[in-house]
Amino acid sequence: MIIDRDGNTTIIAQEKASVKTLVNNIEQAYDKYKNYHLVVRLSSLDKISLEDIIEFLRLSNNHRSAKKSFVVVSDNADLDQMPDEIVVVPTLQEAFDIIEMEDIERDLGF
Repeated sequence: MIIDRDGNTTIIAQEKASVKTLVNNIEQAYDKYKNYHLVVRLSSLDKISLEDIIEFLRLSNNHRSAKKSFVVVSDNADLDQMPDEIVVVPTLQEAFDIIEMEDIERDLGF
């Protein structure tokens, strides 16, 4: 797991671990990340299935309920199959755009 910070955003990049292992590692160290927006990059995986993304659902819901953004970045996921409850985008720039839009919505009380 590679961790990088950019302002109020933590970027977690997946190395060789499985998605389940990655989710477990994030959950175990969650206190380090809970005050930041989270971006999880899955670019090292060749194919991302719906089941892989659903592994992040509980983590995403908890993080978003604390008024923080949670975005998964993968250009290998079929975005049409992704559930509406979790944000999946193909590029890191789009992840930052989503976080900025969600910050604006939170500021406006949406």
